[in-house]
Amino acid sequence: MESPPEERKLFSFLDNLGILTQTYRHAPVYTVADAQEHCSHIPGGHSKNLFVRDKKKQRALAVVDDSLTVDLNALAGKIGFNRLSFCSTDSLQSMLGVLPGSVTPFALVNAQVPKGGKPALTVVLDKTLMSHEIVNFHPLHNAATTAIKPADLVIFIRACGYEPVLLDIIPTNLDKF
Repeated sequence: MESPPEERKLFSFLDNLGILTQTYRHAPVYTVADAQEHCSHIPGGHSKNLFVRDKKKQRALAVVDDSLTVDLNALAGKIGFNRLSFCSTDSLQSMLGVLPGSVTPFALVNAQVPKGGKPALTVVLDKTLMSHEIVNFHPLHNAATTAIKPADLVIFIRACGYEPVLLDIIPTNLDKF
């Protein structure tokens, strides 16, 4: 199967950074439950990726271990935002260039910060997820999963112009996602 154009753009960017990845093809997955069913054979940590905003329209991409339940209010406080809600599909597409079900830190390749510019969002990385030897994300679409070393993910994020915030995402029973 030939790679979609958006995937080729991502892989070219990663290649230019000298980052090695491995990609696994599978049926499209739209939820964490779908991914656990179709991708559990892929080694490494798996994620849920939350594209959220507060009332001031500050945005964040939270990249969290898929086993954790996220308290959005606690997350908001940790990153200095007000109450969080999910961004609209239009905002997701216009800012990150992906569809719901395909949210991924790799989408930052579509939202690179111009030299000297200010990042349009905060990137939050979960310490639990980043403790794995390998972490897995969609390569801008949900019919594949790409494995990358956590240190290389940070290199990629910085090359896109963002300084990720590494946090302990403490699971709770509030605002489950």
